[in-house]
Amino acid sequence: MQGIKRRIVYVAIYEAIAIAITTLGLSAFSDKSAAHASIAAVASTTVAIVWNLVFNYLFERWEARQATKGRSLRRRVAHAIGFEGGLVVVLVPLFAWWMGISLLSAFVLDLGLIVFFLVYTFVYNLCFDKVFGLPDSARSTPS
Repeated sequence: MQGIKRRIVYVAIYEAIAIAITTLGLSAFSDKSAAHASIAAVASTTVAIVWNLVFNYLFERWEARQATKGRSLRRRVAHAIGFEGGLVVVLVPLFAWWMGISLLSAFVLDLGLIVFFLVYTFVYNLCFDKVFGLPDSARSTPS
């Protein structure tokens, strides 16, 4: 599976899992109900879907220009950190506003999610590539 179909499947599965986990995490580590936390989870998922499409498009364009093909551990870690770092910039203020807390408190609340999603993104990408195969951008070209 390649191209836009791959990206849509990737994002749909990734974000469905993310909504459930984010709702549970935000509710468990704040004084807000699961219903209140789920609104923040859906909003953060909307942001994440857009960022996911943009980031992965840019990452695969960059990756296609690299002399070394494949997805090494280093490349996978860079992918996960880049993706999550972009989300922090938007989601911490969103959580602060919606939860009615300071930016620092929102960052601390989000910290658990940040750490979880770094690991989740890495493991998810590894599993997704094993199930669906590598995208063309990461495949070795025949000699």
